[in-house]
Amino acid sequence: MSSNKIYAASTAETQYIETKSARFAYRRLGPVGGVPLLLLHRFRATLDWWDPRFIQALAAERDVILFDNIGIGYTEGEPLRTVDAFADGAGEVIEALGLSQVDLLGWSFGGVVAQRLAVLHPERVRRIVIAGSGSGAAPGMPGIPERVLAIQQQPESSLEDVLYLFYPETEEARARGLDHFGRVQADMPEGAPQVTQEAAMGQLEAIMATMSRPWDDVVSDLKEITAPVLYAGGAHDVMIDAFGSYAAVQVLPNAKLVLYSDAGHAFLFQHLDEFVREVLVFLTD
Repeated sequence: MSSNKIYAASTAETQYIETKSARFAYRRLGPVGGVPLLLLHRFRATLDWWDPRFIQALAAERDVILFDNIGIGYTEGEPLRTVDAFADGAGEVIEALGLSQVDLLGWSFGGVVAQRLAVLHPERVRRIVIAGSGSGAAPGMPGIPERVLAIQQQPESSLEDVLYLFYPETEEARARGLDHFGRVQADMPEGAPQVTQEAAMGQLEAIMATMSRPWDDVVSDLKEITAPVLYAGGAHDVMIDAFGSYAAVQVLPNAKLVLYSDAGHAFLFQHLDEFVREVLVFLTD
């Protein structure tokens, strides 16, 4: 399925849907039909923070849904503090929209949530793309650098901080990073809500709890995910080391791993065209 129409996230209407837990904000764009692609975003991001060119490229082929979970961005409520709570929130959105199944694309923290959603609600998930994420601290996995932890706990981060987190310190990668953040800022709606420090600390608490789980428990969960999984990442990711992706695909029953040797956490924007093609092929196999 393809379309000549251009779908832009910035012009998509922000809609709301009521569930038992919250009034969720979402945007839906792309040609309707087939299995929708639900996007789960990163730590400290709202639905406004996806790269607009990335969304446009996906929505040229797929029915794409962006949303803010409880206490994040446009969705009000008490901030969540566990991965299960974030997964349940996503499950409520899927159910409220009347969707029997979705494909998932989770970036960073969103990838952690996507995997948990596939364990808690396997009947709702057809295929999963895990981008720049992990499952837990696999044996031998390098720890998170102190500079990363310090930046994550700050109420605000400078451009240099986020470039360090998302892109390798090379001239080409830095240029791609500046392009990415420039596109995001240019497309940002006036008065767009930010992630509160309380909500960010709730996400960080959920992340730390995930990283401290016994690896045997992580393995048990991964073995329950029977949906096909595409794991992808940058070989120089300072936030979630690529070792975690390699460890996960050794356990998952049906998985593929793609690593970009010159990229970091934001490989999906540094290699936007290549990665979108990889995703679309994987989702249509």
